[in-house]
Amino acid sequence: KNSIKAMEKELVTCSLQGKEKASLKRSQIFQIPGGKDSETKVIVVLGKAGMGKSILVQKICQDWSNGEFSQFEFVFWFDCKQISLPEKRYSLKDLLLEFFVKPQEGSKEIFEYILQNPTKVLLLFDGFEGLHDHENFPRCSASQPEKDLCSIKELLSGLIQKKVLNGCTLLLTARPKDKVYQYVSKVDKTIEIVGFSPQQRELYITKYFKGLPYCDNALKLITECEYLFSHCYSPLMCRFVCFLCETLLEMGDKSLPSTLTTVFLKFVQQKIVPMKTDVTAMKNQESLATLARIAWYLGEKHQSAMKSNLLPSKEVKEFALKHGFFLPFAFPRHSDSEEEEFGSTFSDFVIQNFLAALHLMLAEEIKDKSLIKYLSFPSKKKKPYNWLDLVPRFLAGLLFLQDDPCFCSLSNKDVKQSTKKQKTLLKYIRRLQINELCPERLLDLLHCIYETQNSYLLQHVALRLKPDLSFLSIVLTPPDVHVLHYILKRSRKEFSLDLRNSSIDMQGLKDLVGLKNVASFRASLGDTVRLWKSLEQTKDYELLRASTEKFVLDPFKAKTMKDISDLSDLVEMQEKMINCVQDASGCSSYEIPAIKNLRKLEFALGPVCGLQGFRKLVEILAAFPSLQHLDLDALSENGIGDEGAKSLSEVFPTLTSLETLNLSQNKITDVGAEKLATALPSLSSLKTLSLYNNNICDFGAENLAKVLPVMPSLRVLDVQYNKITGVGAQQLTDSLRKCPHIKNLVMWNPTIPYGVLEHLQQLDSRISV
Repeated sequence: KNSIKAMEKELVTCSLQGKEKASLKRSQIFQIPGGKDSETKVIVVLGKAGMGKSILVQKICQDWSNGEFSQFEFVFWFDCKQISLPEKRYSLKDLLLEFFVKPQEGSKEIFEYILQNPTKVLLLFDGFEGLHDHENFPRCSASQPEKDLCSIKELLSGLIQKKVLNGCTLLLTARPKDKVYQYVSKVDKTIEIVGFSPQQRELYITKYFKGLPYCDNALKLITECEYLFSHCYSPLMCRFVCFLCETLLEMGDKSLPSTLTTVFLKFVQQKIVPMKTDVTAMKNQESLATLARIAWYLGEKHQSAMKSNLLPSKEVKEFALKHGFFLPFAFPRHSDSEEEEFGSTFSDFVIQNFLAALHLMLAEEIKDKSLIKYLSFPSKKKKPYNWLDLVPRFLAGLLFLQDDPCFCSLSNKDVKQSTKKQKTLLKYIRRLQINELCPERLLDLLHCIYETQNSYLLQHVALRLKPDLSFLSIVLTPPDVHVLHYILKRSRKEFSLDLRNSSIDMQGLKDLVGLKNVASFRASLGDTVRLWKSLEQTKDYELLRASTEKFVLDPFKAKTMKDISDLSDLVEMQEKMINCVQDASGCSSYEIPAIKNLRKLEFALGPVCGLQGFRKLVEILAAFPSLQHLDLDALSENGIGDEGAKSLSEVFPTLTSLETLNLSQNKITDVGAEKLATALPSLSSLKTLSLYNNNICDFGAENLAKVLPVMPSLRVLDVQYNKITGVGAQQLTDSLRKCPHIKNLVMWNPTIPYGVLEHLQQLDSRISV
């Protein structure tokens, strides 16, 4: 269990560090460099609900049928929620040739061919989260899973473990929060779908309303409602918003709802209420309440599908199918004599979330106090109460919409009961230690409070946010940024934001940075430079200057070539800034504070790119006038060698503030040590120099010994774990007598005889081993 946790943490950390947005063509999805053809390849496509994972899978099937992906002779596509019902059992043959496609003849021969040619098979499992409940994902125990009946989980386990059809290609789609890596030990490729950019949102909306008389009005209406427009980054939500906008425009309305709850309230009302008699309305209310209860109980089991015969009544089934809440599907038959069975699944995840929240509002058995466990914001270690993670947002919104005509039309419940539930929520939020919430829970809370649109709650939360808000490596979607901006704006405090590795888009970064009470921020350097270049192009010099004043870079750790390129772009930006400021204020000099105030720079590119990246870094080091600590010691060893040491020594005269220089574990020999020694006296502020674990011998030690007396600021020198012998050690000790300013010389080397080192230590107590 611990190894699974460690592996998961490692995978998550790696994926966040190296994550870069890039457009990927569908033809590149199955390209895995260095993959062995004989082994099963696992590709995971991540994306939040409604991001278009299912559409992508369908498009792959369509492309294949049109002659693309010719490496595959067979493509099988499964919707996990349809095949995941616990009592259903399949053999691999059933799954492929009964469930997916039923050949009219030759099933046996086709299946034998598939078993003999697994590399020509692509299996697509859409909605992996529909397959596993809380913890249970069993290993495949069947002796012949190709022919024996097993649960779908066991069968998929066998495929992943390469016990079944080894050599095939598996593509799984899942939500980012689902712990795919807990069940899949080896993933060959991970792709994440991030949704629409603002331009793509506008394009989708324009195409949706193309040819309609109010096309321009619709686009204007949606883009002006910033919160709903932010949700349109999700293709599914974009479709909902467009549908609602179309309905409202046809009715002559000129405004859109301001929250997600009101959007879905109107959406459901439009589906079931118009032009109905009182009797029909009451029947619809009852059917909706039943459907809401089903949504909640399936959600508790991590499911969204069920057998149709388990629905309480024919009326509920017809109601759900008629209004598009459910979609039907058929189960495979093991023989022609079997009766055909049907299942029903919620048409999408968000609808199930909304209906589940509606159930918590309408159910009389759920009292006001017990409601809090469904709304609670637990610590990071605890799991949310229910798989349906949008329920708390919808529930909070519904609690403050009980007088809304839309809500009243869906329910004939007692408003007093709802008022009690509302007061319970208010009391709970008042007691909540908001400043102790982890970033994920804080965002959940902000969304819930936003949905209430309650002035007291919004103000209460805004005033209790801690001044230092870190969203380091937490993905911030456009709606996350919108609610954060909306609530920060209401606070009188000054805030410091850490937005590094948050995948925040440029508009979101611009909005947050532009807030007057955001005093400082950290963001990924590439994102920040892109924002500044955009502001420069649009001549928004006021925000450009304000955002450069707020940006914090110190300390900076370079781990990739891109980090070095971004740092170079930042220095280049300073040149442009001088011109911008000159145009705006007539002042001829300007230093970006982040450049001026950078005090610690760590370099950890590793052996492959170490020297190449370091050469590029050296070119810009002079631009950082306050640099005090340059650390080139990395666990993976940068290996800049003598060439790197030489290029660094050439810029020493410009590093007037440098106090600590760590060149440990960099494969520097006597040649590099000589170059460094010649230039070291020009580092007028240097206090600590570490050359630990390099390849320096006596000649290098001699050169270092010569310059120590002319380095009055130096306090600590570390040359341990090199190849210095007793001769070099003696020279360093002799030099030390002329250096009263030096407090510590760390000199243990395996090549210095212990007796010699002990003797030297007795001569000078500043020598430590």
